[in-house]
Parts: sequence; structure tokens; C-alpha cells
Amino acid sequence: MFRPDLGQALAYSDGSKGGRPPFDPVLMFKILVIQTLNNLSDERTEYLINDRLSFMRFLGLGLSDRVPDAKTVWLFRERLTQAEAIERLFDRFDTTLRNAGYLPMSGQILDATLVAAPKQRNTNAEQADLREGRIPEDWQDKPAKLSHKDRHARWTLKFTKAKRQDDGTMPSSDLDIPFFGYKSHISIDRKFRFIRKWKTTDAAASDGARLREGLLDKTNMASSVWADTAYRSKANEDFMEKQGFVSKVHRKKPHLKTMPRHIQKSNAGKSVIRSRVEHVFADQKSRMGLFIRTVGITLATMRIGLANIVYNMRRFPLLERINAAA
Repeated sequence: MFRPDLGQALAYSDGSKGGRPPFDPVLMFKILVIQTLNNLSDERTEYLINDRLSFMRFLGLGLSDRVPDAKTVWLFRERLTQAEAIERLFDRFDTTLRNAGYLPMSGQILDATLVAAPKQRNTNAEQADLREGRIPEDWQDKPAKLSHKDRHARWTLKFTKAKRQDDGTMPSSDLDIPFFGYKSHISIDRKFRFIRKWKTTDAAASDGARLREGLLDKTNMASSVWADTAYRSKANEDFMEKQGFVSKVHRKKPHLKTMPRHIQKSNAGKSVIRSRVEHVFADQKSRMGLFIRTVGITLATMRIGLANIVYNMRRFPLLERINAAA
């Protein structure tokens, strides 16, 4: 199903000028699936394809077949990234899900999670330039250094609830942990829990503003939208009302006041549904070890987009087995 989009994105020559013919694009894309599913580097991917018969069977390779090396895998991913093909590939598989009967229904759930990237050791002046969208003057005449500097990832604070200590006491305040990297925003359908819409930003980007940037799935058969308090704002509420959505977004606690009992009950009921999106992030981070190894938001978008496709790929046969058993 991916071959037409891969062929259009890669635009391989017809071979009339000679040279070694390229590897089959579907084979190379399946290598990216293996790599994403198992959180492998390019070198480790090459080694394990040669080492594991299960990988070779999945790729349709024989023991005597030529295996793409790490450089070939890197070049293939770079070409797909430059062609901005990951959105088309995601949409292609989403169309397959819909054709199989998995239509988005029962409303949608929005959330975001932080995705770590290698930390950058920049000075305060360099960080100030990057926040303003400028390239630090010291980097401009050093292309090698510039290529290794991530100018799009940002620092933010990750808020973590305080946990009970071994002696039974509770800390007086929650924890604020510095975090560097990107943020993955997704919208899943409530019934099947497939990712339907997604977006990648730097880690410091606001969650709520993304709701108005194409994160809502207008094809969902139900109009309800669940999300946590980060998405509660007058701008978002007005936007959803104009677009025909029904807000099920958590309400915020009044400042320096006790939250009314009826709002607590309402939020608790919403949490039962909204918590389903946490299983998506848990699967991506525990099973796939989602982490950004590359530099720049373009490659980070490619990495997160692949993780979203692979998550849907893994969930699809699971639901098929459940339906067959029923």
C-alpha cells in the first residue's frame, strides 16, 4: 500500500544512466519499521538484519541476499525526510484503517508528551540567540559545529507529582524537572484508539495552542473532545464551539480556592476516558523507546511520525484478532 507514495517521494531514476539499482523502497521502509519498533541505530539495524532470521523473513530476504548497510538506511530516511513524505505515509495507512471498517467514532482524545533529545551545551548568549530564531555568530563560520547543534529543541520544565517517601511522609511540593527535546501532540479516536492526527513541536511549545492548528479530527463521527486542563482556554472553547465540537476538556481548579464538588466529579468522569491516550504514549516509550537521536525538528518529525505509524500498525492486527475471536 505504501509503494505509490514511496515511489513519488523518492523519484528514483529509470536506470538509463547506469549505476547500481536502488534497493526496493518497500523493503527499505520495512527496515525503518523494524528500526522504529526496536529503537535501533542504523549500525545496529544492519547488524541485526544479518543476525536474525525473523528480521530477514519480515523483509523477505534470503541468506544470500544483499542487505542494505547503515549508510544506505540513513540515506533512505534522509530522502524521505527531505520529501516530507511522512505525513502522506501516515495518511495512507489511516485510509487503510478506515477501509477496513475502523472509522473514527465516539469522539476524540487529545494529549501531548515530551520526547527527549541529546542535550545541547550552549552558553546563555547562544540560547538567547536560538530563542530569537538567530544563529549564534560563533557558529556561522563553523559549518561542522553548526551541523551538530540542534537549533529547534528547547528546554522546559516537566512537572511530576510528588511520591510518598520510604518513611511514609509526603514531600511538601511537587517536582519540576528540567527537560530538553521535543513534544509529540496526538489526537486518538475514543473507540479504537488509533492515532488520527499528530504534530511535532519543540518541548516548550504550549499544548493548548496546538488544538487550533489542525490537531482536531473533523471526520470523527462524534463531536466530543476530551483533553486535560492544558487545553482549557477561552480561545479553544470558542474555536471548538464554532467548529461544531463539544468540549469535554477538564476544568481548572480556581486559584487559591477549593474546587467545587460537582467539578471534581465531572473531571473524574472525564479522566476515565481521557486516560486512554496515556496508553499510547506508554506503548511508544516503553516498547519503542521513543527518543530523538537526530538534529533538528524536520528529522524529529520524521522520527515521531514513524513511531505513530508503527503504533497504528501494531494495534491494527490486535483489533483484528479481537474481532475474529468475537
